[in-house]
This record gives sequence, structure tokens and C-alpha cells, in this order.
Amino acid sequence: MRRLIPIALAVLLPVGCAGVGAQETERFGGTGPFTLVIGRDTTAYLQPLLDRWNQTHPGERVTLLELPEAADEQRAQMVANLQAKSDRYDVLGLDVVWTAEFADAGWILPLERGMFQLDRFLPPVVDTAVYRGKLWAVPYTSNAGLLYYRKDLLAKQGFKPPKTWEELREQAGALHEKYGIGGYAGQFLAYEGLTVNFAEAVQSAGGQILSPDGTKVTMDSAKAKAGLDFLVGGFREGWIPPESLSFKEEESRLAFQEGRLAFARNWPHAYGPATDSAVANKFAVTRLPGLDGPGSSSLGGVNLALSAYSKKQKSAVEFIRYFTGLENQRRVLTDGSFPPVWAELYDDPALIKRFPYLPVLKQSILSAQPRPASANYNQVSLVIASAVSNALTPPFEEAGDDIIASMKGQLNEIIRAQ
Repeated sequence: MRRLIPIALAVLLPVGCAGVGAQETERFGGTGPFTLVIGRDTTAYLQPLLDRWNQTHPGERVTLLELPEAADEQRAQMVANLQAKSDRYDVLGLDVVWTAEFADAGWILPLERGMFQLDRFLPPVVDTAVYRGKLWAVPYTSNAGLLYYRKDLLAKQGFKPPKTWEELREQAGALHEKYGIGGYAGQFLAYEGLTVNFAEAVQSAGGQILSPDGTKVTMDSAKAKAGLDFLVGGFREGWIPPESLSFKEEESRLAFQEGRLAFARNWPHAYGPATDSAVANKFAVTRLPGLDGPGSSSLGGVNLALSAYSKKQKSAVEFIRYFTGLENQRRVLTDGSFPPVWAELYDDPALIKRFPYLPVLKQSILSAQPRPASANYNQVSLVIASAVSNALTPPFEEAGDDIIASMKGQLNEIIRAQ
């Protein structure tokens, strides 16, 4: 995604950017039509935003290439393309956990911080794009998990939104028994989503899995077991329905908005569709619960990176700058219901009126923890998802201590091999 039309640039770029990029983009070569490759757009908001760019850049049109919805499948297709050193992909929509891997492999190019107004972004979001002191991508959307709940059912029972696991357990169990619906669900299929759910459980018990730089296994066995026990207990006691072992984001979203769940962990993009569903005006969101109080989400989102094999780098960089600018970020929220990266949008009264969850989401993002910046993150995630999936699957015969010990051993092997 690149371009160099100096006069139009001052109009299209956010205030404060126009005078910076012209010199700093000189090290990037090539202009012309290019591609944006990103995960499937489930809300159909993206193409109209790209059309706005194309209308003013007829010589540098961007073509959208959509990959599967699941992050694991997106990564597999991107890696196959980049390993072949193909120039078909120009701008890459990367899951925030891929920064280290793609940078280490030489698949993406570092960017100049001064080209982007990063000081106006949410600080934790910027951290996801930095690796070993360099900016390797630009945040495009952020994400933090939220607890969706049936406020109508809670009101009938005299419940307040749960802040702890024990409160969630009691309420989910009671609503499951009284109304014959699932008590709680997250993303429990054995894929990256399960890794996220487990990481959130560990963090919400006060622990972590790896050191922030991904070079050391720092998992406290007791805290990790507490997080695992919370999930296993839900399945064993029945307030987490067995069908949720097959849930990814969309399955859990549909189950909640069809009225089949009392509580659901999901990302903010599930909010919009729920307002036009069977639970419209009957639900609300709050922060994820934890062991002793509000929990901690995993930090999610998508960053835009420049392919090292692109032949249209100048146009691509200008597009990244444009597409992560303030006004486009506003449309990412209003048209796509995805969390923007500009901090000031979370405090906009008009946006809060339209998206009441913004204050909760802002606190969730600011209290979220990034997943480890490991160049072998995909292997880390596979080990975690596989171990946790085994623990959640009946007949629950393997002890939690043994599962955690085995997981730690495998993670140590991965780290030593880096």
C-alpha cells in the first residue's frame, strides 16, 4: 500500500503527518496498484473504506485479499506466500502476536515512528507493534475480551454483574438450571482462541505464561492451575455447555445472540450484531472476572505491516499511514464495530452514546496483557491449546497439576530451541 502524490497528501493524512512522510518514505521504492491481505471481513465494512482510498488514488488502487476467519489459517497462508518470497501481498494485516516471528524471519520491514501519530494511540496497543526496539507495523485495530451477559435475567434473579470467578460460577449455574440455557462459554476449540482464553484465566489469577520478551517460561504452577481449574470446573459442573468445545468466535457469538447463553466471553465486534438479535436490549458487557476481582484480558487486534517482498512499498506505506489515521479509525468503529487504536475516540461522547461499551473496553485494553513476543509463538500456542483442550474434554481424568507440569516442560523446550 503505497503512494506519493505530494499535494493530495496534505489533505488525506491526519494533521501533523503531512510534513513528515515525504522524506521518510524515500527509502521505500515502487508505486502503483497493491494488495491488502487480511482476515475475512465478517461485517462487510472494509471494502467501502478501501473504496474511499481508491476514489482518490486511481493509479494506486488497493485490492482486498481476504483470508480465512481463524488466525491460525491466516498465518499459514501468509507464511506460505512469504516463504516463497512472493510479491503478491503488499500490506499484511497481522495478528498482534505475529510481530516477532515475521520480523525475525525478515518477512516485514521496519517503519519510522515519526511517520505515525503513535503518541495519540493507546499505549499498550503500540507495544504490540514494537520488537527489539523497532516499529515493525502500525496498529490498525485493538481488541480486549469482554464478558457479555443477559442483564434481563440477572435483574430477575437480583444478581449484579459478576466480578469474580465464584460469582460467575454461582450465577451461570443458577441461570442454567432455571432457564435451561448454557451458563457461560468462550472460545474452547483447540486453536488460538483457546490459548487466549487460557492466558486470560492465568492472568486473571495473577500469573503469566512467558516473560514479556518471550525468552523464559515464568508460569507459576499454582496460578496456572487455578486458571485451568476455573475452566475445567465449568465443564465438569455443567454450567459451561459441552457444545462450546467446538466454539470459535462466531459460534460463541451466535450462541449468545440467539439466547442460548447467559454469559459469553467474546471480542467487542460481537456487540453490534447482538443489538439486532433475539437478545437486543437484554444484554450488556463488563470486564472479564478474575480470581479475586476484575480479570485481565489478552490484548488482541490487527497491525498493518509492509511486506519485504512488495514492489509497491512507497504506495503501501502511504496507505498504512492513511488507513491508520484518525478519521479512518473513526469509521473502523462506526462502520465495522472494531476497536480503534486512537485513545481520544474512546472518550468521544457521541461515540459513547452509540457504542455504550467504549468506557468498559478502554479499561479492558489498558489493563490487558500482550501475548509473549516470541518468534516461535505459533508453537507456543499449539502446545497450550492442545494441553488445555485435553483438560476440558471428558472424562477429566488427568490431574491439573500434571497438565500444567507437562505444558511447562514443552514450553521450555520451545524456548531453548529459539
